[in-house]
Amino acid sequence: MPALVRKLLVLAAIEGLVLQPLAQRHQRPATPVLIEYKTHKIKPLTKVVDNSENVFVESHGIVGLLTVASASFLVSISQRQQVAQIRGFPVYVVTDVALIPLSSQADAQHAIIQTRDGVKHADAVASDESVVTDSSGDEESSRSIADDDPHADDQGNPVISENLSPEAHTKPPAHQRRSSVAEDVIGRKGAYGRFADNWFSKQGWSVEKRRLQGMSIDNLHQGPNAATLYGGSSTIDGLDGQGSSRHTVDTSTADAEKITLSLLPKLLRTTKMLFSSRNFFFSYDLDITRSIAGPQDKSGDLPLNERVDPLYFWNRYLSLPFIESSLDTLVLPLMQGFVGQQAFSIEKTTGPAQYSPKDAPGDVSEIIEMQEHISESSQSSEEKVLKGNFLLTLISRRSVNRAGLRYLRRGIDDRGYTANSVETEQILSSPTWDSDRPVYSFVQFRGSIPLYFSQTPYSFKPVPILQHSFDTNHAAFTEHFRKLTSTYGKVQLISLVEKQNNEAQIGEEYQKHAEQLQASGDLLGKNIGFEWFDFHHVCRGMKFENVSLLIHSQERNMKDFSETILRDGKLEQTQKGVFRTNCMDCLDRTNVVQSAFGRRALEAQLEKEGFDLSIQAPNSTQWLNYIWADNGDAISKQYSSTAALKGDFTRTRKRDYRGILNDLNLTLNRYFNNIVNDYFSQATIDYLLGNVSSQTFAEFEADMMSKDPAMSMKRVRQNAIDTASRIVIADSSEDLLGGWTLSMPDKENTIRTFPFKEAILLLTDAGLYICQYSWDEEKVSSFERIDLADVLGMNYGAYITSTLAPSQSNESRNVGFVLRYKPGETIQRVNTRSLATSVPKDAEKKSVKDSSISAPSSSEPHILAFKALPSQNLAGPAQADSTAIPELELIRSICTEIESAAISRSRIGPGHVDGKIDFVTEKDVISLKDAKRSTGIFEQLGHEIKKLVWA
Repeated sequence: MPALVRKLLVLAAIEGLVLQPLAQRHQRPATPVLIEYKTHKIKPLTKVVDNSENVFVESHGIVGLLTVASASFLVSISQRQQVAQIRGFPVYVVTDVALIPLSSQADAQHAIIQTRDGVKHADAVASDESVVTDSSGDEESSRSIADDDPHADDQGNPVISENLSPEAHTKPPAHQRRSSVAEDVIGRKGAYGRFADNWFSKQGWSVEKRRLQGMSIDNLHQGPNAATLYGGSSTIDGLDGQGSSRHTVDTSTADAEKITLSLLPKLLRTTKMLFSSRNFFFSYDLDITRSIAGPQDKSGDLPLNERVDPLYFWNRYLSLPFIESSLDTLVLPLMQGFVGQQAFSIEKTTGPAQYSPKDAPGDVSEIIEMQEHISESSQSSEEKVLKGNFLLTLISRRSVNRAGLRYLRRGIDDRGYTANSVETEQILSSPTWDSDRPVYSFVQFRGSIPLYFSQTPYSFKPVPILQHSFDTNHAAFTEHFRKLTSTYGKVQLISLVEKQNNEAQIGEEYQKHAEQLQASGDLLGKNIGFEWFDFHHVCRGMKFENVSLLIHSQERNMKDFSETILRDGKLEQTQKGVFRTNCMDCLDRTNVVQSAFGRRALEAQLEKEGFDLSIQAPNSTQWLNYIWADNGDAISKQYSSTAALKGDFTRTRKRDYRGILNDLNLTLNRYFNNIVNDYFSQATIDYLLGNVSSQTFAEFEADMMSKDPAMSMKRVRQNAIDTASRIVIADSSEDLLGGWTLSMPDKENTIRTFPFKEAILLLTDAGLYICQYSWDEEKVSSFERIDLADVLGMNYGAYITSTLAPSQSNESRNVGFVLRYKPGETIQRVNTRSLATSVPKDAEKKSVKDSSISAPSSSEPHILAFKALPSQNLAGPAQADSTAIPELELIRSICTEIESAAISRSRIGPGHVDGKIDFVTEKDVISLKDAKRSTGIFEQLGHEIKKLVWA
């Protein structure tokens, strides 16, 4: 199988972007690829393109193609840094990416020049720091531009040849120059928030800020101090809105595309910050998405993108155009998480074991030098016995399933995946990865509590709100642990939530499900253990050292689970179980406990090698605390956008008032981010993963919020209709004709009372049932029955309830109907007791009947207004629902069915009810003109302010 392309040139040719791989040593260069500007089609070229004729930039790999509406961008890795060396192969972190538009040659040239200037600036800064260069560990397998291009600088970065026209490198040709729409848009709006630059920028945290936040400053590599986020320019890598506007837009989707393109600058900024946040890792040679014990393709017949674990393949959706074009050598899988490495040595003495800092290089360059030059055979026999050199590698892999940000992704989804699921592997080896010495691997897992629940971001300590019935939760709960046990074997649950206060209820529910699974009698139940360790109670008074009580209680499981041992490339032993740790966020408390388990595993592994880590002085193993603290900060940053709380204890094993003040600062930062920045960032993450379509940005523009695509609302609503029909239709002689979920005003007899609520409308051959449903508890809270003989008529049409966003003003999508009826014979019933779906049918109906309320008598006709819910599915291409019915068509069909049933009930001819003509008429409920008149100036001003902050 051909090797991955390690370096390539991205050239802005006339027809499109050319990806020209650079030849690896002793190999011929791979075939160049052209991505056309207009069609965005990818096709191979028959010959190598002349560099001197085009503006180009060097890239270290392709992240993929980002296509939004009619615009498309190539996302490439412009800067990287080596962070580890595993089995002689380098592992890199992405430090910056370039987004190159495919709208025109001029736009592409502008972006490439910006990217090249940014890289040169970064290299100038890096030359003054002690960091690993891009060529580290890569010299024997790839060739730099400096080896082939006489115009490359001494850092191996391309410099424009002097014999080329200056205009070709500083600005587009005169006949192609034009103002950029994106520049104007970015200049007016899209302020991102004052904290986001620190959280996501390629510079990361400054030395002083990292120190104040409790983060490690050892071996800190700071990015370039660019004038702006985009390499010294206020534009998005040359994005030109005019290039996008040349595409023909279907009128049925014009509004959605217009909204999406208006948010495009922010989407590109967020994408750039996300991939440049030093949270994405890759290797050209190794599959870093799998643990040592995971399945490996030793034959080498499969390309890397087919060997990696899809759970941790973060850019798969963006890479699909290249995968579908069979360009596997250009598909570079990225993993989000953490990779850290630390070498250390221990000496055997008659007293306490001694730690030798001079023999424990922590910088990657020193580790590489050790691997290249140190030979165990050069040591004396006495030194070999008394001294041991080791290398600790820590890898965390964050799942793409239910991925996202803190309060927007909680709990479990229908497929059994939980939020913030991270596999962490701690590897102990020799510094040179000698084949005759064992390699130890210890794997842990963290993930949100595997139940359906939510928490509001508008509170410092929000109460968890449980959702759905026990049976629905248990089905997803069981599926989650079926996946875990099939992967890891036995699973020991470690719950760190409080046994009192807000967290107690969900903790108790978690325990109930675990106990029921254990008592199920099948093999799955036997593989599950549960331990509830109230972290805050046991460690109150800042006594975090009490975590050792939990570790001691799990000593038996530690021995039973053991670890994976690899020697001479063969598995000698496989880990038989895993600790699954969680708190509410699976961040701060989880970080402390997982680091304690990691330390205990390291002690046991070193004991097998004849060394005792536990008797060393506390400050001699500070490096172990720091690498685990950095791991915790990375995961916390990915989930909550700040470093982890309690990081001072993880690093120093001490807790004082300074740590408390630092945690308060981080908490305030998290709170700000939760309510301002996270919604759009979540929508971006879902879009980059292919979980949602571009329609999600139209929905975001309307209410400044993002929805959860993992929840199958079609299934949930159908279950609600089935439940309601079973409970409220008491007369067995009534036949159910149809059921729908619709939106309706909060108050009866009105057409525009906020907030609108989602209700269930049931139609039988005798009446209409309007059911209010508790979606969290899956229960009917109340319902009203209207006899079909009392229905006087209906009208349907545009139903505009807001004009603040274009999607809310679309008259073809915002439609509904008004039903007029005589209230005299209506029946209203309100549940005053639990109506769980597991209650027997007879009991359910009796419960409803026993809590009836008489409807108010009135001679005046009453109205009920219903509005269609959005039919356009937010799901991405893989989950798109092709059966969705357009809103207007749905409303027409509902009105037709009600009319038909009413005609049958009244035994009169079509179009006549009670002697009146036109039972159903086409008439707007609220027209766009009326909606604009009713929208006040303060309502508009409030939305614009909110849009300025959120979007």
